[in-house]
Amino acid sequence: MVHSQQSFSVKEDNNIEKGARSSLETSNGADVVADSAIAGRVWRKLDYHLLPIMSMFYLLSFLDRTNVGNARVAGLQTDLGMSNKQYCIALTVTYVPYIVSELPSNLVLKAVGPHLMLPTMLTLWGIVTTLQGIVDSYSGFLACRFFLGLLEGGVFPGLVLYLSYFYPRYKMNTRVTLFFSSASLSGAFSGILAYGIIRMDGVGNRPGWSWIFILEGLFTFLFGLSSYFIFPRSLDKTWFLSPEEKNYVKGKLLEDTHKEEEVFSWKEVLEALKLPQLWLLGMAFFFAATILFGLAYFSPSIIQGLGYTAADAQLMSVPPYAVACVVALISSFISDRYRCRGVVCIVSVLLCAIGFAMFLGSESKRVQYGSLFFSVTGAYMAPPTQATWNANNASPQTRRATVIAMGFIMGNSGGILATWLLGSLSPAPKYTKATITLLIFSLLAALFCALNILYLRIANARKAERRKTMDREEEAPGLGNHSAWYIYNL
Repeated sequence: MVHSQQSFSVKEDNNIEKGARSSLETSNGADVVADSAIAGRVWRKLDYHLLPIMSMFYLLSFLDRTNVGNARVAGLQTDLGMSNKQYCIALTVTYVPYIVSELPSNLVLKAVGPHLMLPTMLTLWGIVTTLQGIVDSYSGFLACRFFLGLLEGGVFPGLVLYLSYFYPRYKMNTRVTLFFSSASLSGAFSGILAYGIIRMDGVGNRPGWSWIFILEGLFTFLFGLSSYFIFPRSLDKTWFLSPEEKNYVKGKLLEDTHKEEEVFSWKEVLEALKLPQLWLLGMAFFFAATILFGLAYFSPSIIQGLGYTAADAQLMSVPPYAVACVVALISSFISDRYRCRGVVCIVSVLLCAIGFAMFLGSESKRVQYGSLFFSVTGAYMAPPTQATWNANNASPQTRRATVIAMGFIMGNSGGILATWLLGSLSPAPKYTKATITLLIFSLLAALFCALNILYLRIANARKAERRKTMDREEEAPGLGNHSAWYIYNL
């Protein structure tokens, strides 16, 4: 495994360097015009071929992990005889292997090849999702949730890392948000699908909630099989780019990230763990993800607690997620256009704070429902920008892969807390303790994002001083994000 990883890495990195050199060495006045002409064509091609696949992967990942909330409202908990505590345990069982698998999967992604690893994960968790629909015991349900978490753990960090092989840092946020927006769409689709699927109650002598898992799992399985044939392995293996276009992308990647390490290195893993920005943003990840997963798993139950029937609660969960999708896309464009990752992160969690304050401060069911438009929107704005910000400020590849995975590990740790906050520790329908906690978490997330901006601004100022005292050729190779010419994104 180590040998295959090293040989693949050496080949890919050397090809990037050669392509970049040929692109950079021929730069002159005519090439500037040519670059301008080729740029739009290249990024459009990559977007058209990569983003629909990435979006479908993450939509199915989020849908298959969180549709348990819709199944609960449709009778899952009652039929399997689960208490609130047992339901929380089932959700927690999902997250333990999910978290454990994130870093290892990201480190081996390049060795195995994303075109094999990611479709395999998708196909297998589709099978597990389907099996959830035929279980008739609590222990069987626990087993399914464990393997679902194990197989899904590497998806989001893997997709972010995979995109960084094709896009420079300043183009990442919009792309990550485009496929992450499918998570908010999954919240909308989940409600619509559940509303229709639960009407199959009794078909095949199975309850309506079981068909939610069966039908959605089968679709995931079939898409997983098809993805083996449409997933590009790497930039050099893309069939839709010409050699000239590939060299252009390689040049942009090298300009943006500098020469990266040729082989996997545990030293780079340890170096990543020393980065202050990892831990500052990691805390914001934890707080924001607690909010995200709390709403993702329990918004149907929250809405049902406002007096809606089980079926109507499924439908009423759709509008907040639809609004969240649109606003998240707009915010990602602003983040990329003005390179203001931190400000967008802060605004997103402050929207959450507004929503939770509204929910706490009013007895009106309409106001409480309206509060979800703020809290859900903020919850789905924050993660893609945080993920991009995290990936933008680490290099070379092993260091970046570690930072991405660690950010998601901290975020999904918040998912464990969320399952208990709203599932057992804070009773329905008001969820007072949970709402107060999430309000505080919103403000803490804003604080840590602000501290990260401050740290990165100071680091950039120090790098500027270093650049005044030396030429780039005098700097030692292999520094990655420690290079004086590696400017941190704010």
